[in-house]
Amino acid sequence: MNLLMAAAESGAQEGAAAAGTLSMVLMIVVWGVVIYFLIFRPQKKEQKRKQATINSLEVGASVLTTSGFYGVVIDVTDEDVIVEFGNNKNCRIPMKKAAIEQVELPEK
Repeated sequence: MNLLMAAAESGAQEGAAAAGTLSMVLMIVVWGVVIYFLIFRPQKKEQKRKQATINSLEVGASVLTTSGFYGVVIDVTDEDVIVEFGNNKNCRIPMKKAAIEQVELPEK
């Protein structure tokens, strides 16, 4: 009789351990989903927005660089742009497209 009672208690403990493990795995999955929606998804959306901005670059567009300078795009290549700063026509600086923060396209 004692042997049957011990087996029943052992089975109950195993069931509780399985339920505890299942709830812990479920909580890890829930936290993973929360982290995805709070951190990774907005970051990907921002990267897509910035890539679309960079792809819309064209000659004559007014730009704001990541360093805070305003200028006008003079030439566009695959990786670089040449930006003219200020009224001085001699101040033309080549820079990477990634250094462009905002683009204001000229009105047509």
